[in-house]
Amino acid sequence: MLALLLVVALSLTPLPQASGAPAQDPLATRGAQGMGFDQDKTTHHFRLYEDGGAIEVTVKEAADETNLAAIRSHLPHIAMLFGQGQFDLPHFIHATDVPGTADMTRLREKIRYRYVEAPQGGRVDIVTTDPDALRAVHAFLAFQISDHKTGDATTVGRRPGGPPAP
Repeated sequence: MLALLLVVALSLTPLPQASGAPAQDPLATRGAQGMGFDQDKTTHHFRLYEDGGAIEVTVKEAADETNLAAIRSHLPHIAMLFGQGQFDLPHFIHATDVPGTADMTRLREKIRYRYVEAPQGGRVDIVTTDPDALRAVHAFLAFQISDHKTGDATTVGRRPGGPPAP
């Protein structure tokens, strides 16, 4: 019995990384599981705008059709889920309560999400005129910038080209 317990305990214990091997980033691992594309072969950007913001994901290599297709499948789904006030995926990926999501759920009728295809990926435009919803959207996007370490600006700017079409 003791031998069986030892085997079970050892099988549940993570093995140390081999020397020189990079440690796997848990955020990237959960991101790949939740989003369906390789986090190392794609780039995320999060934009804060006066009327909301945007989530952009692109492939790093234009010839990467596998991850491009996965991005273009994932982002419309995210726009739909967020529009329904469902933020389980960001909670899973970041392994924490993501700032802004409780208010974005409560205020979901005041926020519009729209998927837009881009040459090397796609974008979800997030638009609101409600001040409380806007604060929540900005908190959500600022957290994403910090946790994904994108280097994107956390200051609010103007949406390029004006507001998105309805």
